[in-house]
Amino acid sequence: MDKIIMEHGSGGRATGELIRDIFESQFNSDVLSEMEDAAVVPGSGTIAMTTDSFVVTPLEFPGGDIGRLCICGTVNDLCMRGAVPKYITCGFILEEGADVALLRRLVKSMAETAEEAGVKIVAGDTKVIEGNGGIYINTAGVGFIPDGVDIKAKNATVGDAIIVSGNVGDHHATVLSQRMGIKNNIKSDNAPLQDMVGNLVKAKMPVHVLRDVTRGGLGTVLKELALSSNTCFEIEQDKLPVDPQVESFCGLLGLDPLYMGNEGKMVAIVPEECANECVDIIKSSKYGQDACIIGYVNEPGDDSEKGSLILKTRIGGRRFIDILQGEGLPRIC
Repeated sequence: MDKIIMEHGSGGRATGELIRDIFESQFNSDVLSEMEDAAVVPGSGTIAMTTDSFVVTPLEFPGGDIGRLCICGTVNDLCMRGAVPKYITCGFILEEGADVALLRRLVKSMAETAEEAGVKIVAGDTKVIEGNGGIYINTAGVGFIPDGVDIKAKNATVGDAIIVSGNVGDHHATVLSQRMGIKNNIKSDNAPLQDMVGNLVKAKMPVHVLRDVTRGGLGTVLKELALSSNTCFEIEQDKLPVDPQVESFCGLLGLDPLYMGNEGKMVAIVPEECANECVDIIKSSKYGQDACIIGYVNEPGDDSEKGSLILKTRIGGRRFIDILQGEGLPRIC
């Protein structure tokens, strides 16, 4: 690559190539190379660490804003390793001309969301640069892993059930609606998932994999997990939870809900024998009322199915789903 282009921020194939070719090749860390949402490292106990940057446009949208989003995104990355989120740092990059009243609202939203998620914002930094009033936020987060918890992508096992915690595509559809000036009642799902994950851990459910569904959508997330475990994921189109408004929105614009991002949904991969109990736990947790089983991890039929994601369509066909290619929708988080 000669220049950075918008496609590099899509969460799809180009993003993966950028991370692998530029950052991973130089940082050369076994922990980083696992490519998980948060890194698990030794300390005075086992801790998880993560970092993220938030550049969403617009800064405020139905159901949330960049302030709530940055706390949810950081908390959720820690949760996806089974960690209990504890501490967050935040850095603000403010362009000249940024509205102070807006900044106050965003910071208030951050504080309220941090309280909801049970985390403390313990350090920060602010830089002001030339520009046109933009606001960007960088975060880092730390959480603690309970003894005996080992959740990572490579743990997906043949026979496991694939659970999604709720409707897909809500955040993506909300942001795109705002940019296009389309009036509807779709709201972002941005939410912290510590209650949902914590309840699974407290119940001692043998969770193999957790992953939040953000850029690139459910299709990209599941394809990456299938590649990590070298298994064959099969999901059913009829079982995918999509809000009717979002489904209509996708139909209007020719979009595929499988590639639309969320900011308050997760995938859980668990042994089939406890899958229904896990669904019940997620449904009883905050933000998990629409959880359901959408498919299973299967033994590949041949070499061509290793690391594959297959969608069983409504008409009985089988469609191979790949990682998002192209730009998708940039700056949704």
